[in-house]
Amino acid sequence: MEVKLNIKRFDPELPSDNEWWQEYSIQINSNTTILDALIKIRDEIDGTLALRCACRASICGSCGMRVNGRARLVCKTRVESILKNNEPLNIEPLGNHSIIRDLVVSLDSFFSKIDQVTPYIVPDSEPETGEFIASNESMENLLTSMNCIMCGVCVSDCTVLEVDNKFIGPAALAKAWRFVEDPRDGKKEERLRYLNDQDGGIWDCTRCMQCVEVCPKGVAPMDRIMEMRESAIESGNKSTSGYKHTESFYNSVKKHGRLDETRLAVDSAGITNIPRLLDLAPIGMKALLKGKLPPLIPHKAEDKEKIKDIYKKVEEKKQ
Repeated sequence: MEVKLNIKRFDPELPSDNEWWQEYSIQINSNTTILDALIKIRDEIDGTLALRCACRASICGSCGMRVNGRARLVCKTRVESILKNNEPLNIEPLGNHSIIRDLVVSLDSFFSKIDQVTPYIVPDSEPETGEFIASNESMENLLTSMNCIMCGVCVSDCTVLEVDNKFIGPAALAKAWRFVEDPRDGKKEERLRYLNDQDGGIWDCTRCMQCVEVCPKGVAPMDRIMEMRESAIESGNKSTSGYKHTESFYNSVKKHGRLDETRLAVDSAGITNIPRLLDLAPIGMKALLKGKLPPLIPHKAEDKEKIKDIYKKVEEKKQ
């Protein structure tokens, strides 16, 4: 079977026009993976094609790439599984990474963000028996995050990192969760305080779920971030706009049965935070001119009493 692969090329040594798309046609069988196809192109058609791979068994994480706009490990992705009507497959390097050459990206920024969360246990005392003992239950809890193979696929498709490189990112925050949850670590409160207060920390995630959808190992970084938000709140970290946003959302839906968007903006900024409120003023004026400004007196849901009942049951269950 003949297929076409449209590969994004990049050569930093070219003075101009150093980025282009190049199409290749090759023969495959039903078991051919995208990595198999790329290696065949490099070995038999174009030896200048640069790519990175190692284990070919979705263990090392080195073959992450974007295929048809979505990050994947190409060693575990069969060509036929995503081929549509014999259309060319578009293959490009991971997003939100700097490109070294063709499909090879630099992982410097990836690992600098991992370093940012102190990715190792920091005990606050010496073990009594020569080593720290963790229960089976606690280690089973950590397995989800420990399955991470550091492939950078979640970082590639993170919509926050596309616009804000200060965001610590899904991979590093999932790694942080692993140490926050480890009973042998003595710095849980410090970790949560840092991730709560840090510009680019746990409150900057927009919950787009892209990292959950593309993760090849089921780590679900977004879920880990949400769990750390809850832990941070339980630890008393309530001074950030992220928490205020969450609290305002919760209270307005509980009161009116629907979101009070005007109140949400004010509460998130902080009623006493005059500079931030002034920053929001131009946005409010544009919304007003476009007829998109939320009403000052919020609408109320017709079945708001039913919504209040749901709140009551959930709050009673938590108690």
